[in-house]
Amino acid sequence: MKCLILAAGYATRLYPLTENFPKPLLPLNGKAILDWIVDDIAETGLIDEFILISNHKYYVHFEKWAAEQPYRVSLIDDGTMSNETRLGAVRDMDLAIRKLGIDDDLLVVAGDNLIDFSMESFIRYGLEKKTSCIMRYYEKERSVLQKCAVMSIDENSRVLSMVEKPAEPQTHWGCPPFYYYIREDLKYIAEGVEGGCATDAPGSFAAWLSDRVPVHAMEMPGNRYDIGDIESYESVKKTFKGMINK
Repeated sequence: MKCLILAAGYATRLYPLTENFPKPLLPLNGKAILDWIVDDIAETGLIDEFILISNHKYYVHFEKWAAEQPYRVSLIDDGTMSNETRLGAVRDMDLAIRKLGIDDDLLVVAGDNLIDFSMESFIRYGLEKKTSCIMRYYEKERSVLQKCAVMSIDENSRVLSMVEKPAEPQTHWGCPPFYYYIREDLKYIAEGVEGGCATDAPGSFAAWLSDRVPVHAMEMPGNRYDIGDIESYESVKKTFKGMINK
Protein backbone atom coordinates (compact mmCIF):
# COMPACT_ATOMS: atom_id res chain seq x y z
CA MET A 1 0.00 0.00 0.00
CA LYS A 2 1.15 3.53 -0.82
CA CYS A 3 0.49 6.76 1.06
CA LEU A 4 -0.03 9.95 -0.95
CA ILE A 5 0.55 13.16 0.97
CA LEU A 6 -1.13 16.26 -0.43
CA ALA A 7 1.23 19.18 0.21
CA ALA A 8 0.87 21.47 -2.81
CA GLY A 9 -1.14 24.22 -1.15
CA TYR A 10 0.13 27.74 -0.46
CA ALA A 11 -1.37 28.34 3.01
CA THR A 12 -1.96 32.04 2.35
CA ARG A 13 -3.83 32.46 5.65
CA LEU A 14 -0.62 31.63 7.50
CA TYR A 15 1.45 34.39 5.90
CA PRO A 16 4.10 35.53 6.72
CA LEU A 17 5.07 32.11 8.19
CA THR A 18 4.34 30.30 4.93
CA GLU A 19 5.11 32.99 2.40
CA ASN A 20 8.33 31.21 1.47
CA PHE A 21 8.02 27.99 3.49
CA PRO A 22 5.52 25.09 3.35
CA LYS A 23 2.97 24.71 6.12
CA PRO A 24 3.53 20.93 6.58
CA LEU A 25 7.14 21.61 7.60
CA LEU A 26 6.36 24.21 10.26
CA PRO A 27 7.72 23.09 13.66
CA LEU A 28 5.47 21.52 16.26
CA ASN A 29 6.85 20.24 19.56
CA GLY A 30 10.32 19.53 18.23
CA LYS A 31 9.52 18.21 14.78
CA ALA A 32 7.66 19.19 11.64
CA ILE A 33 3.87 18.92 11.38
CA LEU A 34 4.41 16.44 8.55
CA ASP A 35 6.63 14.22 10.70
CA TRP A 36 3.82 13.68 13.20
CA ILE A 37 1.69 12.34 10.35
CA VAL A 38 4.32 10.25 8.58
CA ASP A 39 5.85 8.72 11.71
CA ASP A 40 2.46 7.45 12.87
CA ILE A 41 1.59 5.96 9.48
CA ALA A 42 5.02 4.36 9.12
CA GLU A 43 4.66 2.68 12.51
CA THR A 44 1.65 0.72 11.25
CA GLY A 45 3.97 -1.31 9.01
CA LEU A 46 1.25 -1.27 6.35
CA ILE A 47 2.76 1.34 3.99
CA ASP A 48 5.73 0.55 1.73
CA GLU A 49 6.13 3.99 0.13
CA PHE A 50 5.25 7.60 0.84
CA ILE A 51 4.53 9.85 -2.12
CA LEU A 52 4.45 13.59 -1.52
CA ILE A 53 3.18 16.06 -4.08
CA SER A 54 4.32 19.65 -3.72
CA ASN A 55 4.05 22.82 -5.73
CA HIS A 56 7.21 24.06 -7.44
CA LYS A 57 7.67 27.02 -5.12
CA TYR A 58 8.20 24.86 -2.02
CA TYR A 59 9.61 21.76 -3.68
CA VAL A 60 13.21 22.37 -2.57
CA HIS A 61 12.13 22.33 1.09
CA PHE A 62 10.50 18.94 0.67
CA GLU A 63 13.58 17.62 -1.11
CA LYS A 64 15.62 18.39 1.99
CA TRP A 65 12.96 16.84 4.22
CA ALA A 66 12.76 13.66 2.14
CA ALA A 67 16.54 13.22 2.15
CA GLU A 68 16.47 13.04 5.94
CA GLN A 69 13.70 10.43 6.20
CA PRO A 70 14.31 6.77 7.11
CA TYR A 71 11.33 5.82 4.93
CA ARG A 72 10.98 5.41 1.19
CA VAL A 73 9.74 8.76 -0.11
CA SER A 74 8.97 9.76 -3.70
CA LEU A 75 8.47 13.45 -4.51
CA ILE A 76 6.37 15.01 -7.28
CA ASP A 77 6.49 18.64 -8.36
CA ASP A 78 3.15 19.80 -9.74
CA GLY A 79 4.84 22.75 -11.45
CA THR A 80 2.74 25.55 -9.97
CA MET A 81 4.15 28.71 -8.43
CA SER A 82 1.19 30.54 -6.89
CA ASN A 83 -2.13 30.04 -5.17
CA GLU A 84 -3.87 31.42 -8.24
CA THR A 85 -2.35 28.77 -10.54
CA ARG A 86 -2.66 25.76 -8.18
CA LEU A 87 -3.95 22.53 -9.71
CA GLY A 88 -6.19 21.58 -6.80
CA ALA A 89 -6.02 18.42 -4.69
CA VAL A 90 -7.87 16.12 -7.11
CA ARG A 91 -5.72 17.10 -10.09
CA ASP A 92 -2.65 16.60 -7.91
CA MET A 93 -3.88 13.10 -7.06
CA ASP A 94 -4.41 12.38 -10.75
CA LEU A 95 -0.93 13.69 -11.59
CA ALA A 96 0.72 11.50 -8.96
CA ILE A 97 -1.08 8.36 -10.11
CA ARG A 98 -0.24 8.96 -13.76
CA LYS A 99 3.35 10.03 -13.20
CA LEU A 100 4.28 7.11 -10.94
CA GLY A 101 1.94 4.56 -12.47
CA ILE A 102 0.45 3.80 -9.06
CA ASP A 103 -1.38 0.46 -9.10
CA ASP A 104 -1.95 -0.29 -5.42
CA ASP A 105 -4.32 0.56 -2.60
CA LEU A 106 -3.74 4.22 -1.73
CA LEU A 107 -4.02 6.08 1.55
CA VAL A 108 -4.42 9.81 0.83
CA VAL A 109 -3.81 12.36 3.60
CA ALA A 110 -3.50 16.12 3.83
CA GLY A 111 -0.01 17.09 4.91
CA ASP A 112 -1.21 19.75 7.33
CA ASN A 113 -3.86 18.00 9.46
CA LEU A 114 -3.03 16.33 12.75
CA ILE A 115 -4.81 13.65 14.76
CA ASP A 116 -4.43 12.39 18.33
CA PHE A 117 -5.04 8.74 17.43
CA SER A 118 -3.25 6.27 15.18
CA MET A 119 -4.11 6.08 11.49
CA GLU A 120 -3.77 2.28 11.76
CA SER A 121 -7.43 1.90 12.77
CA PHE A 122 -8.53 3.60 9.56
CA ILE A 123 -6.22 1.57 7.33
CA ARG A 124 -7.42 -1.68 8.88
CA TYR A 125 -11.03 -0.52 8.49
CA GLY A 126 -10.42 -0.15 4.76
CA LEU A 127 -8.75 -3.55 4.55
CA GLU A 128 -11.73 -5.10 6.31
CA LYS A 129 -14.38 -3.36 4.20
CA LYS A 130 -12.53 -3.99 0.92
CA THR A 131 -14.00 -0.77 -0.46
CA SER A 132 -12.77 2.78 -0.67
CA CYS A 133 -13.33 4.50 2.68
CA ILE A 134 -13.43 7.89 4.33
CA MET A 135 -13.62 9.06 7.93
CA ARG A 136 -16.52 10.86 9.56
CA TYR A 137 -16.91 12.91 12.71
CA TYR A 138 -19.87 14.57 14.39
CA GLU A 139 -19.77 18.34 13.99
CA LYS A 140 -22.47 20.38 15.72
CA GLU A 141 -21.51 23.79 14.31
CA ARG A 142 -23.26 24.62 11.04
CA SER A 143 -20.59 27.17 10.11
CA VAL A 144 -17.91 24.48 10.34
CA LEU A 145 -19.95 22.03 8.27
CA GLN A 146 -20.23 24.65 5.54
CA LYS A 147 -16.44 24.53 5.18
CA CYS A 148 -15.98 20.74 4.86
CA ALA A 149 -17.49 17.73 3.12
CA VAL A 150 -20.75 16.57 4.71
CA MET A 151 -22.23 13.10 4.26
CA SER A 152 -25.23 10.94 5.01
CA ILE A 153 -24.77 7.22 5.70
CA ASP A 154 -26.87 4.07 6.03
CA GLU A 155 -26.99 1.64 8.95
CA ASN A 156 -23.86 -0.11 7.64
CA SER A 157 -21.86 3.15 7.39
CA ARG A 158 -22.02 3.18 3.62
CA VAL A 159 -22.03 6.71 2.22
CA LEU A 160 -25.39 7.55 0.66
CA SER A 161 -24.58 11.11 -0.33
CA MET A 162 -21.76 13.57 0.19
CA VAL A 163 -21.45 17.27 -0.60
CA GLU A 164 -18.31 19.40 -0.36
CA LYS A 165 -18.87 22.71 1.51
CA PRO A 166 -22.69 22.67 1.39
CA ALA A 167 -24.58 25.93 1.87
CA GLU A 168 -27.25 23.94 3.73
CA PRO A 169 -25.71 20.90 5.49
CA GLN A 170 -28.16 17.99 5.63
CA THR A 171 -26.42 16.07 8.45
CA HIS A 172 -23.81 16.63 11.14
CA TRP A 173 -21.32 14.12 9.70
CA GLY A 174 -18.22 15.96 8.52
CA CYS A 175 -15.38 14.38 6.55
CA PRO A 176 -11.73 15.11 7.45
CA PRO A 177 -9.08 14.95 4.67
CA PHE A 178 -8.10 11.29 5.09
CA TYR A 179 -9.07 8.80 2.39
CA TYR A 180 -8.48 5.14 1.61
CA TYR A 181 -8.86 4.17 -2.05
CA ILE A 182 -8.72 0.58 -3.21
CA ARG A 183 -6.64 -0.11 -6.31
CA GLU A 184 -9.71 -0.78 -8.44
CA ASP A 185 -11.09 2.71 -7.79
CA LEU A 186 -7.99 4.71 -8.73
CA LYS A 187 -9.05 4.67 -12.39
CA TYR A 188 -12.02 6.83 -11.47
CA ILE A 189 -9.82 9.78 -10.49
CA ALA A 190 -8.86 10.56 -14.10
CA GLU A 191 -12.47 9.87 -15.14
CA GLY A 192 -13.69 12.30 -12.49
CA VAL A 193 -11.30 15.04 -13.57
CA GLU A 194 -12.42 14.63 -17.17
CA GLY A 195 -16.06 14.24 -16.23
CA GLY A 196 -16.61 17.42 -14.27
CA CYS A 197 -15.72 16.45 -10.70
CA ALA A 198 -14.69 19.56 -8.73
CA THR A 199 -10.92 19.45 -8.27
CA ASP A 200 -9.91 21.94 -5.59
CA ALA A 201 -10.83 20.10 -2.38
CA PRO A 202 -9.85 16.43 -1.95
CA GLY A 203 -13.29 15.55 -0.58
CA SER A 204 -14.85 16.44 -3.93
CA PHE A 205 -13.56 13.23 -5.48
CA ALA A 206 -14.71 11.08 -2.57
CA ALA A 207 -18.16 12.61 -2.98
CA TRP A 208 -18.12 11.98 -6.74
CA LEU A 209 -16.91 8.41 -6.24
CA SER A 210 -19.57 7.56 -3.64
CA ASP A 211 -22.26 8.02 -6.30
CA ARG A 212 -20.65 5.30 -8.40
CA VAL A 213 -19.14 2.64 -6.14
CA PRO A 214 -19.50 1.59 -2.49
CA VAL A 215 -17.68 3.93 -0.09
CA HIS A 216 -17.77 3.38 3.67
CA ALA A 217 -17.19 5.91 6.45
CA MET A 218 -15.44 5.05 9.70
CA GLU A 219 -16.30 7.18 12.71
CA MET A 220 -13.15 9.01 13.78
CA PRO A 221 -11.94 7.58 17.12
CA GLY A 222 -10.29 10.80 18.32
CA ASN A 223 -9.68 14.40 17.42
CA ARG A 224 -8.37 16.08 14.29
CA TYR A 225 -6.62 19.44 14.25
CA ASP A 226 -6.76 21.61 11.14
CA ILE A 227 -4.03 24.25 11.04
CA GLY A 228 -5.62 26.93 8.91
CA ASP A 229 -4.29 30.20 10.27
CA ILE A 230 -1.81 31.55 12.82
CA GLU A 231 -4.34 31.41 15.65
CA SER A 232 -5.09 27.71 15.06
CA TYR A 233 -1.37 26.98 14.67
CA GLU A 234 -0.64 28.51 18.07
CA SER A 235 -3.56 26.59 19.58
CA VAL A 236 -2.34 23.25 18.18
CA LYS A 237 1.16 23.93 19.48
CA LYS A 238 -0.28 24.18 22.99
CA THR A 239 -2.31 21.01 22.51
CA PHE A 240 0.68 19.00 21.31
CA LYS A 241 3.12 20.51 23.80
CA GLY A 242 2.81 17.62 26.23
CA MET A 243 2.79 14.86 23.64
CA ILE A 244 5.74 12.53 23.24
CA ASN A 245 8.14 13.46 20.45
CA LYS A 246 8.72 10.04 18.91
